[in-house]
Amino acid sequence: MKAIDMEKVQDYIDQFTNRPVYFHVETTNGAYAKHLDSKAYNVGAYVRNAQITYVQGKIVEQEGAYRVGLKHEIGWIYAEGLTDYEFNENGQLLLAGHDEDGRLMVAMQLSEQPFHY
Repeated sequence: MKAIDMEKVQDYIDQFTNRPVYFHVETTNGAYAKHLDSKAYNVGAYVRNAQITYVQGKIVEQEGAYRVGLKHEIGWIYAEGLTDYEFNENGQLLLAGHDEDGRLMVAMQLSEQPFHY
């Protein structure tokens, strides 16, 4: 993965406006939280291969990281704290947010086809 290029990511997002896409989004502080502080609360969320049609998609910079939001008919899906991206061999957009130690904290992915497990 490489540092987010807002223009490239926005171009990808724009090409799927008003078209059905599959998305993946997850957040985690994983085992990191408990490992470093036994009183820490472990949290996470995971959604894979949900299909939406968004009417607007936007990437914005926010304090050294990025937020991607997808507005659909009845609400929003967004991920913030994103730092890196890549387009894989299947043409899927993979976005991730890593902490200063390189640990995954948030991920968001978009694809015309379902993701493989």
